[in-house]
Amino acid sequence: MSRPPAVLVLEDGRTLRGEGYGAVGEVVGEAVFTTAMTGYQETLTDPSYHRQVVVMTAPHIGNTGVNDEDAESDRIWVAGFVLREPDRNPSSWRSQRRLEVELSRQDVVGITGIDTRALTRHLRARGAMRVGVSTVDTDADSVLTRVLAAPAMAGADLARDVSTATPYVVPAVGERRYTVAALDLGIKSMTPRRMAERGVEVHVLPASTTGAELLDRGPDGVFFSNGPGDPAACDYAVEAMRAVMDAGVPVFGICFGNQILGRALGLGTYKLGYGHRGVNQPVQDRATGKVAVTAHNHGFAVDAPLDGPFATPYGLAEVSHVCLNDGVVEGLACRDLPAFGVQYHPEAAAGPHDAEYLFDDFCDLMRRR
Repeated sequence: MSRPPAVLVLEDGRTLRGEGYGAVGEVVGEAVFTTAMTGYQETLTDPSYHRQVVVMTAPHIGNTGVNDEDAESDRIWVAGFVLREPDRNPSSWRSQRRLEVELSRQDVVGITGIDTRALTRHLRARGAMRVGVSTVDTDADSVLTRVLAAPAMAGADLARDVSTATPYVVPAVGERRYTVAALDLGIKSMTPRRMAERGVEVHVLPASTTGAELLDRGPDGVFFSNGPGDPAACDYAVEAMRAVMDAGVPVFGICFGNQILGRALGLGTYKLGYGHRGVNQPVQDRATGKVAVTAHNHGFAVDAPLDGPFATPYGLAEVSHVCLNDGVVEGLACRDLPAFGVQYHPEAAAGPHDAEYLFDDFCDLMRRR
């Protein structure tokens, strides 16, 4: 298959040349890498990757094609896609079309035929940074000019870009036990399904929904989802979280939602050097010592004390989980009100199922209330 020449240019000037993969064009975003060896379709359709150019460290991508069942939203959200060696013929019985065809159909620019592991080592050493991928202008200096003019991820409010425009309901499977209002900051479709499997009716609401509007649904609990961008730029979500906490309604946040919980508790957030992305991240529950292998996609983290419970406007809270790779805060739990969050993805799409029990913990909070 004939592909046009393509160039990848990082904001520090590092340049790699390969072939175009997907749509013809040019894209600029933040270069990040994921260590997942499977689940590329879930990665591509995860709204948390909005405005990011994703580098796949696994060398063979596209082997299982694309189907209409595994997407985590109704479109591809990554800004661009970088892989070393694409499939020649998808081999899964579930495949409905080739990945390259799907990228072209959704106008996503990619590049293949480059050393993605060398690129990953560069990003790990220098940190996530802006990048351009182009199949229409392969002059590195020209592309670099546009890369340097692009906005950085720090300070970006992106949750409202990816959120649902109108509310919708995911009905409980079987008997309805609880009702949850879910603030969609970039929610993945598997997340409300995991709650529905436990008898939860989930009302998914736009990111701009206020705390009062969340509470007007009469929920047994409120969920704050994953999402893209800088949590320091999302004061509206923090205000909604505080209104729910003031009312004493159980709260569960994942990923971006955990960062919003941290801010609601008065903690700061910061940008990680290169972030956590993949489905093989070890996280320890500090209460039990148990280690779970978990799915991650976050470039920011909560700055919280690790040496025991700390005071907040809502009583005592503590760091409940930490990443064993680097000690980053991976979970928060309040002691004096029913609120907790984790920095990873317990819905396991794609990824291991070790952390699914957290949805049961949320149901237990609602039952006790």
